[in-house]
Amino acid sequence: MKNLMTNPNRLFTWTLFLAFGAFGTCVATAADEMTAFKLVKEGNQYVGADAKDRVVQIRSEKSEGSVTPNVWWIVYYDPDATLKAMEVKFVGGKKQSVKRPLRLLEPISGGDVEMDKQKLKTDSDQVIKIILKEQALQNVKITATEMKLQHASEGFLGVAQTGDPVWMVKIWASKAPQLGRDTEIGEVFVAAADGKVLKSDLHLNRLD
Repeated sequence: MKNLMTNPNRLFTWTLFLAFGAFGTCVATAADEMTAFKLVKEGNQYVGADAKDRVVQIRSEKSEGSVTPNVWWIVYYDPDATLKAMEVKFVGGKKQSVKRPLRLLEPISGGDVEMDKQKLKTDSDQVIKIILKEQALQNVKITATEMKLQHASEGFLGVAQTGDPVWMVKIWASKAPQLGRDTEIGEVFVAAADGKVLKSDLHLNRLD
């Protein structure tokens, strides 16, 4: 510290290092806090008035470096669009693009209907916590997830269509001594209304 105080250049460099380090931490924290439902609110400013909060689907890319996805797409029901959809893409909590996606099959399958806002109660961060508590995963190192929230379609999970929104989460994991590699081990389905695990389709034998 004495050397730093007697050398202005080194002191200035060290100050910059600390400042940028703190800034980077804040940015990372802010991105981590941008859950799926918060991004819906953020995306409202990029869509028309008649599309705000009218969510059809939420999906992410496979997460990198943590179990929390960093890239998300929010699909809104837009009555003014030809295919009734407007999509906002977020990277690190920041809007990257806005477009009208080509969703040709969704009107046939019912995937173009907005989800009931009253049943969107379990956010993406809560879903991850629920999955990490699953008994089957207690001795497994979860490395990544890929998340999608949409209507439960006809025959989904072996039940008739209810229109209830369901989180479908793909899971990647590694197991000692192969901690440098990850393998997709299946999916867990969680109800957005109450956070109940509806089904676990896990294949832990893939880690053998």
